[in-house]
Amino acid sequence: MAPRSSSPADDDDLDAADDEEEPRPRRKGSTGHRPARPKTGTTPVRRWKGPKGAEDDEDELDEEAGGAPPRKKPTYWRARDSLYFEPLVALAIIVLLIVGMYAYTQNWPPIYVVESDSMQHGSNDVLGLINTGDLVLAQKVPAGSVVTYVNATQTGYSTYGEYGDVVLYYPNGQDTTPIIHRAILFLSYNSWGTYNLEIPASIPCGSEPNAVFSTPGTVSASGKADCGTSNLDGTLDLFGIGWKSSNVSISLSTSNDALGHHAGFLTMGDNNFYCSTASSCVGLPDQGGAGIATLSELVEPGWVIGVARGMVPWFGAIKLWLEGNSGMVPSQSWEWMGLTIAALILLAFGIHYALRAEGIEDPRRRAEEEEEELDAEEPEEERPRRGSRFLRALQPWRRSEDEEDEIDRAPPKSRASGPGSRSSSRRGRPPPRVKRAEKPKRSNSRDDDDL
Repeated sequence: MAPRSSSPADDDDLDAADDEEEPRPRRKGSTGHRPARPKTGTTPVRRWKGPKGAEDDEDELDEEAGGAPPRKKPTYWRARDSLYFEPLVALAIIVLLIVGMYAYTQNWPPIYVVESDSMQHGSNDVLGLINTGDLVLAQKVPAGSVVTYVNATQTGYSTYGEYGDVVLYYPNGQDTTPIIHRAILFLSYNSWGTYNLEIPASIPCGSEPNAVFSTPGTVSASGKADCGTSNLDGTLDLFGIGWKSSNVSISLSTSNDALGHHAGFLTMGDNNFYCSTASSCVGLPDQGGAGIATLSELVEPGWVIGVARGMVPWFGAIKLWLEGNSGMVPSQSWEWMGLTIAALILLAFGIHYALRAEGIEDPRRRAEEEEEELDAEEPEEERPRRGSRFLRALQPWRRSEDEEDEIDRAPPKSRASGPGSRSSSRRGRPPPRVKRAEKPKRSNSRDDDDL
């Protein structure tokens, strides 16, 4: 029996069937479209953790597929972003300075303001010396460790431009404004009303060259005239005291009540003297002399607050200015203080920008700052409302209804070639391609007829 020849109509039907794509079987219960999300909220999705950068890729794919946009990166908060950061840092620095000064001086308060010019060497501000408006640290030390001016002339020990220690003490032991002056020498008191000089025996005295003291009418234990140091009730003369090389004369008689009839330090300010001529100056100690008023009796060891050990120049003038008592502050002090404040401000800015240049800040935070700067450069009409940005920052997982409608909107249908074609409901995934089967070769009709 001859085979049936294919007609042209049958060939066209075969071509049409080949063109049609075989539909892919769907899962049970699948409708071909992703169900729309309710407008009340978003469906939570559990994120998977992969290698570095995998989450960013997943966010991009979700956004392209019509899903949720990528999550907003968290804000990396810094302590210095707080409004209270600078005041708290300044307060912490002040507290540390005060605690450190107290630990060093063992005194409270540890620092005092110089209110007069009695320790200045002239009318100008000299750096390294005690001037009006300086802040002086008063360190508590045993009375036996205080080095006097007369004793220091032999050892060369000096502080603040002259021999010996500078002491802070309460005048007459009263709890009033302290006095800061230099300790000249120490006098011990005998019960019968005389005094002893507590000085080394090697100190030149009397008529010797470079004599430091003289006690007229006395004889020392070694036989030196005018060099007696015990049971003194006459006059005590001191030579070349202070930066003006002034002479001091003190009466040690029992009738002189200025000394207080007790043991203690003889004290005097470096700038307390009177010069009758250019070459002759008379020192004015705190215990009286040359007809001046007495500031205090001999300073007992218990009256001493401490010894000057370090200072902060100029800045005490601010306190005196607030009290209306800054008339004695040298003009140079204000100039130096202003230059110091300006230098500190410039130094602070320099350190800040140097650290930024070195990249010490968190790069994530710097990226956020750059993003904020770009937002600030955008035109006003393109910027989102401030209120909406604030709400989104508080609740980044919430979206407006317009955004949800855009997400839930069904994607456009692709052109179908027949009833069996699939809709492109698989977002983000290209449609499968099926290789068409080769067409059978057409047999010649004349050959069929011959068969």
